Amino acid sequence: MNRRNFIRNSALVSVAGATAFASLSSCVKSTQEQKLPDSNEPGDFPLNELTIDDLQQKMQAGEMTSRSISELYLKRIEEIDKAGPKLKSVIQVNPDALAIADKLDEERKAGKVRGPLHGIPVLIKDNIDTGDKMMTTAGSLALEGHIANKDAFIISQLRNAGAIVLGKTNLSEWANFRSTRSSSGWSSRGGQTKNPYMLDRSPCGSSSGSGTAVAANLCAIAIGTETDGSINCPASINGIAGIKPTVGLWSRSGIIPISHSQDTAGPMARTIRDAAILLGPLTLEDPADISTTDESRKVWSDYSKFLKADGLKGKKVGVEKSFLKGHEAIDALLQEALQVIKGLGATVVEVELIEPLKKLEGLEFEILKYEFKDGLNKYLGNANARVKSLQDVIDFNLKNESTAMPFFKQEILEASQAKADLKSKDYVDTLAKLRRTTQDAIDNLLKKHGLITICGPTNGPSWRIDLINGDSFTGYGMYSPAAV
Repeated sequence: MNRRNFIRNSALVSVAGATAFASLSSCVKSTQEQKLPDSNEPGDFPLNELTIDDLQQKMQAGEMTSRSISELYLKRIEEIDKAGPKLKSVIQVNPDALAIADKLDEERKAGKVRGPLHGIPVLIKDNIDTGDKMMTTAGSLALEGHIANKDAFIISQLRNAGAIVLGKTNLSEWANFRSTRSSSGWSSRGGQTKNPYMLDRSPCGSSSGSGTAVAANLCAIAIGTETDGSINCPASINGIAGIKPTVGLWSRSGIIPISHSQDTAGPMARTIRDAAILLGPLTLEDPADISTTDESRKVWSDYSKFLKADGLKGKKVGVEKSFLKGHEAIDALLQEALQVIKGLGATVVEVELIEPLKKLEGLEFEILKYEFKDGLNKYLGNANARVKSLQDVIDFNLKNESTAMPFFKQEILEASQAKADLKSKDYVDTLAKLRRTTQDAIDNLLKKHGLITICGPTNGPSWRIDLINGDSFTGYGMYSPAAV
């Protein structure tokens, strides 16, 4: 069964750290005006649903080249992202993409294939530095025109692996750390990203463009970033696979930050295998990111080898019981997923993780505000942008309110600016309590029940895009404990 049929009828289950997520796509019956036009339905696009392995086989057989693949994706971006239904998932395309593809094709002809990513086009979230002709703006007009001095560490590794940076994806501005009334996928630079299955529904965020682009077959794979849910939620809503790696598995240097204790970039793909293939080559140690130099860090260059059909046999899987009776459609999908897990030989154990941790939600937000101010000031202090601090960003938005803040304001930016530095006793004590309590809660459940993972729905159904009132999350959020 292909991915599009699968998400119409079942639940998607992915794994991130100690937590597994059952996902529900927003794919529902709709009027013709709300969907992609018939000309872009599955089957009409030559690269529709092709995996990394499929593309490599075609290049190896001489049926396609990296250039022809890139050209097809660029044409599709023009047809349905910039024109047509205007998904607005791609904020900028790489003007050098085809020239890079030509060089990689020459390498292949000469017998040099760097690995499974050789010649594969990838879209990158627009808060990750690329040292090329493209801007890095986090979707903010305040950073418009900012060209990074060099690639983020993970982008340099991506290029070394032979991938083509095809372009940058739109996102919830400042990775959704600007307003409590924001609309996921909206940025002042890129506008509103749409859900490719139902155009008036949210794509979730903040890696909205990466999620939509992968689902709509605008690229083979993409990279998003997550602090708390920003990969997993758009992966779920768009019916794709997303992985938030353990902090420190991928370097964060050269990425516009929110939180040094929770941020990480990660793979977004149409299949778990493709996500696993993308994960490995970017795990190298980066001297500029201390989290990647931890001696306890466990790293593999190939995670696809762990994709075993019998991997759950004889294992115990925890399921968050507070999600067992929520939305009736989610309940049905979750039960289907649990039956699949049981059918693969696992024992399912009901556990309670979310409810005991709800009291900590405010603590996490406080930590993020402290770390955002510190991290953004450090990033902007060394950037080529016209703004050099968080206060500069706030001032720019106020001076350009009609274009920078036409729908919602910047109360999170202002609250972050009011915070003290990271030596503050309140910050140090709160961070210690938050991390200790959350980690103990997860570890105790794993140990008590002999679990290999804990799972539950990532989120509820996609909501209608509302630029005035903002997002309408439906009470789910299995990703938060693992993120913290």
